[in-house]
Amino acid sequence: MRPNLMTRTLVAATAVAGLAAGGVAATGTAVAAPPAQRTTATADVSTQAVNNLGLSKARAKNWQCWLDGQGFNPGTRDGKLGTQSWKAAQKMFNRDNAQGYKAGTVDGVVGKKTVKALQWYLNDLGYNAGATDGIAGPKTRAAFKEFNATC
Repeated sequence: MRPNLMTRTLVAATAVAGLAAGGVAATGTAVAAPPAQRTTATADVSTQAVNNLGLSKARAKNWQCWLDGQGFNPGTRDGKLGTQSWKAAQKMFNRDNAQGYKAGTVDGVVGKKTVKALQWYLNDLGYNAGATDGIAGPKTRAAFKEFNATC
């Protein structure tokens, strides 16, 4: 048999077996990937999440250096702003932004509150991050980049 014909035959046989075993739902189940494989793949992707907000690797390392210098552990200075780096930033914002925006929950997720706190922080230090609207737009990214030119 040719490969295409063999594949069609196998799919057809699986469909017939599924229908005979209890309906159309069984057909889809017979060829579905096991749930454990999907869960593993999802877990691997989520642990590798990085949000550098437009920073190069070198400037992201400078941000990690800055956080560490302020007494907040960003984890490894690898230029990948992941959960540990953003938890450190959120702790810093919650401490240093006494009169400004707080980052809120320290979860390492760069959400609207974290971006607002970053914008407030950058604006307070004299960098033009634009409005404190929680949107990491061009002005916010440019100010964040400028702030992280050095450690």
